[in-house]
Amino acid sequence: MRVLITGVAGFIGSHMAEKLVDLGYQVTGIDNFSDYYNVALKRQNAEILRKKKVKVFEKDLRNPKDYRDLPRDFDFIFHFAGRPGISANSSFDDYFSNNVYATGLLLDFSLQNKNLKHFFNIGTSSIYGREATFTETEVPRPVSNYGVSKLAAEQLVLSLARSEKIKASSLRLYSVYGPRERPDKLYTKLMQCASNDREFPLFEGSEEHLRSFTYVGDIVDGIAKALGNYENLNTEIINLGSEEEFTTRDGIQFIEDILGKKIRIKHLPRRPGDQLRTRAKIDKARELIDYDPKISLYEGLEKQVAWYKEFMMPQIS
Repeated sequence: MRVLITGVAGFIGSHMAEKLVDLGYQVTGIDNFSDYYNVALKRQNAEILRKKKVKVFEKDLRNPKDYRDLPRDFDFIFHFAGRPGISANSSFDDYFSNNVYATGLLLDFSLQNKNLKHFFNIGTSSIYGREATFTETEVPRPVSNYGVSKLAAEQLVLSLARSEKIKASSLRLYSVYGPRERPDKLYTKLMQCASNDREFPLFEGSEEHLRSFTYVGDIVDGIAKALGNYENLNTEIINLGSEEEFTTRDGIQFIEDILGKKIRIKHLPRRPGDQLRTRAKIDKARELIDYDPKISLYEGLEKQVAWYKEFMMPQIS
């Protein structure tokens, strides 16, 4: 079986590629190696994947010409690529072009793959809005350009499935962390600040935000289970995440305990668009794909700290 993964050199995409190789799939990946964060980290991920026989192509999903020399015989497509997170440095056009326009072109390409069995869109809990504590039937109320653009991309995918042009589903992920986490994300940034005695920027109110922090290994296991049950998932939206909730303060304390260092905090004004609470409702995932996340936050952070010390500290410290 042949698989295409977009955003393959990124955090979750690279883990997914390794998982599928281990399961015996032939994996091809696309990444535009954008400078949203340190490109060297993506190059490092890509090199790891190439050593595992993953074909990695440097292509931009927003450029129609970049699709021309891609094979048209993929059985499955996993769409991880996009402009991530909430950033003051990202314009609406950044989110629209990377998350909506690029998805539209990728879907056009998908229609050319006559053997395509299923298109997996990788969504986000940010689609729900300020609080992501709902089942998949809740009406989305996104409050950021990121959430709006990811909802639009999701609906583009599902509209083709509803019109029976392709078979597709969307997986909404919750606060994923672990090895290879982006340097702008919470835990990698905490590790960097602790290791280099720098102040950690904390937005007003965020210390009390509740999150379903979910270890990346549990996420890719869930996506792999979705792949194994793809015939039952057409047009479905499925939450993937941990049911356990922790505050940002809890996360800071865990990192301090694991590293044995106190982290200095720099308080910043409140950031518009931040979610106040996420708690994954995963009854549907349990029913449809037997999803069962197992890694506790503390255990997962121990794994991430070990990765940070070995691979990331030399590059960004």
